[in-house]
Amino acid sequence: MSAALLLLVLLPAAGGAVLLLGRHRLDRVGAPLALGLGAVGLALAVVAAVGRPVVTVPFLGRGAAAVADGADLALAVDGLSALLVVTVAAVALVVTVHAAVDHEVRTSRARFFGFWLLFVAAMQLTVTATTFPALLLGWEVMGATSYALIGFRWRLAGRTAAGTTALLTTRAADLGLYVAAGAVLAGSGGLHLSGLGGLPEPWTAVATTGVVVAALGKSAQLPLSGWLSAAMQGPSPVSALLHSATMVAAGGYLLLRVGPDLMAGAATVVVWTGAATALVLGLAAVAQSDLKQLLAASTAAQMGFVVAAAGAHAAGAGAGLLGGAEHLVAHAAVKAGLFVAAGVWLGALGTRALGGLRGAGRRYPVVGAAVVAAAAALAGIPPLSLWVTKDEVLHGVEQAHLPGGAVLHVVLLAAGALSAAYAAKIVAVVLAPASGTGDGSPAPVPAVAAALTLATAAVGLGVLALPGVRDAVARVLDAAPGAAPTPTALAISGGLAVLVAAVVLWRPGLARATERVPLRDWWSLPALLAVAGRAAVRLAGAVDRADAGLDRAVRSVPTGALAAARGAGTADGGIDRGVHGVAGLAVTSARHAAMVDVRGVDGLVRDVATGTGRAGRAARRPQTGLLHQYYAQVAAGLGALLVLLILVR
Repeated sequence: MSAALLLLVLLPAAGGAVLLLGRHRLDRVGAPLALGLGAVGLALAVVAAVGRPVVTVPFLGRGAAAVADGADLALAVDGLSALLVVTVAAVALVVTVHAAVDHEVRTSRARFFGFWLLFVAAMQLTVTATTFPALLLGWEVMGATSYALIGFRWRLAGRTAAGTTALLTTRAADLGLYVAAGAVLAGSGGLHLSGLGGLPEPWTAVATTGVVVAALGKSAQLPLSGWLSAAMQGPSPVSALLHSATMVAAGGYLLLRVGPDLMAGAATVVVWTGAATALVLGLAAVAQSDLKQLLAASTAAQMGFVVAAAGAHAAGAGAGLLGGAEHLVAHAAVKAGLFVAAGVWLGALGTRALGGLRGAGRRYPVVGAAVVAAAAALAGIPPLSLWVTKDEVLHGVEQAHLPGGAVLHVVLLAAGALSAAYAAKIVAVVLAPASGTGDGSPAPVPAVAAALTLATAAVGLGVLALPGVRDAVARVLDAAPGAAPTPTALAISGGLAVLVAAVVLWRPGLARATERVPLRDWWSLPALLAVAGRAAVRLAGAVDRADAGLDRAVRSVPTGALAAARGAGTADGGIDRGVHGVAGLAVTSARHAAMVDVRGVDGLVRDVATGTGRAGRAARRPQTGLLHQYYAQVAAGLGALLVLLILVR
């Protein structure tokens, strides 16, 4: 069983790496490899969901050498992750069938399916992670590959910018997950996700804030919803996978996973954020004139129900976990089917504008039938899937007994009615009399089959309303949801959905009228993100300039010290040269004095001595002791004196 869980993550990761390294040489095998690994992944997901394996792989040290308890890449499958691994694998496989024949993925197929497989592997790692290192690894790879997939056709204007918007927005929120990991490590000494529970203050507040911010950003909740609009620049298969069972669902899943461990005060914030997003983005969805933008806004709105359920779960309501998990699964099938259909029509008719899709359901009846079924489920029409899952969410919010519970109930009911409005708007357009000329290009049979399969799942998941099925899912989740929603509650929500859908179908102009108001621009949320981004850039520029000034100031100290040292060195060199010059002059003077002394004074003394010696020897010669020699000497002396006197006178 452990091998099944490891392979569930490693096989698509390895396949994606091979395709990316092989580049264009593997373009032909990209789609077949992705399909094969998708089928194997579904089988492995079922095995893991049944066997509930646990796997630990050393990461940041091992045993006593580990940096902290929980520093491993630890994976496990419990009730919640069992539902998600199967959902992710199943939806990914069906959407891969669409991607294999999609017109937007005709070139660079090895690159596309390489990132695709890595994206799926990252989501499977995310939903099975039990430690922060494993969660962060999956979380980060998912964000990076989503950027590559959204901007896949990077040569087209706006594609790279759209990927950048999605990456930077979610990346900014993702920092909260690092803050939470640090708080858990500081407060518990470990890195287990379960360490969120029982942290001392202030680490509980820090960790809770970090997790909530990261999850809300990933699931495109207010005020971070605008990136989802930009992400619609990506190919339709990317939108289908990203909006259904993977990236956007990851935030809601994380909140459901850690709900009971969050700080008590966070439950109210999370529920209200989810409810507000469901209402505001539901209004934005009704106002769209572009099918993919409508579906994108509705994704954020539907994730609002999941986030609200997670908040109720955090407050102790078992129905919150059940409703949130069921809504994640059912919404994945519904939204993937609608995006696949949008991709089929975009390839066949060359447009995604609702005005250009008038009558598309009549031109392509099988796709049209799939869209009508999935849209009816999205609207919450009884007895289809989202009808019961939305009521389960409402039931969980009631159980939580949060402040303003009655108002919350009304807000979520209104958001459910808006679901019916935008779903009916799609149906009214695609079933209207055709406005274009010609029948368009043929729809690829595999893509049509994929849309039909997902729509069938969206309808079939209505069995969640059956008491026996509800109880079975609750046992899988190990939840205690209490009594099911009352028949009256189900009737109210279902009747409201039918009424709103009927009004929109009867008077479609009412929904089209909203296209002329600012709601069409997602309440200007993308513009607000752009403004916030520019403000962040300006702030970063100011900080950079201040930092550069600080750097210059810091560098000026050693520069001044260096200049002073150089001056001192120069002066010291002058002193050295002076000292050396004086020493040299002294040595030269000494040498000259030595020469004078040796050759002058010493020579004179020696000459005097020599002369004296010679004179002494000469004076000694006349001293013979002979009288006649003395007389001769006196005579010579007198003669010489006489001559001198004669000469002088």
